Amino acid sequence: MKIYGLCSKIGLSATLLTTSVFTAVTLADAPAHAQRVQSPVISIFENVTLSPNFSPDPTTIRGISGGPLTASNIAGRAETATGPCAGFVDEQPDHTIQLTEFFSYLSIQVESPEDTTLVVRGPGGSWCNDDYQNNNPGIAGQWLSGSYQVWVGSYNRDSYHPYVIRITGNQ
Repeated sequence: MKIYGLCSKIGLSATLLTTSVFTAVTLADAPAHAQRVQSPVISIFENVTLSPNFSPDPTTIRGISGGPLTASNIAGRAETATGPCAGFVDEQPDHTIQLTEFFSYLSIQVESPEDTTLVVRGPGGSWCNDDYQNNNPGIAGQWLSGSYQVWVGSYNRDSYHPYVIRITGNQ
């Protein structure tokens, strides 16, 4: 997702977001003696391609949850074998995960300071989850090769929260 998609997700103009981030980073990182410190850039809404025995394991991707649509609308049903399709998400997926081969085990777990939900749509259908581990959703098991669209939802419409997804092939 480009900066413009993020801006619409959190309701800011790209110019305002860029100016705010630049100002915040500049002010937060400028010690009293005005020495400039380089901050690491953190990407959000990344897509990944994974093969068995991928590295690093776990692989992490980040984003901001939420949106205006019900998760059940995106999943096409209210409940799946992996859990309920709860919460609100964007129309477009937050991430795409491309699996080059069959995985006998793969785990995708969301970590967030807020209660989030998960929708995954790919080969074989749609899967949802809520509260896999505490208030964090996740899905683990066998995965077919192919392209998976991933949405991370929030419980309230148009409510947005940062998250990290940890993807591992280790049980």
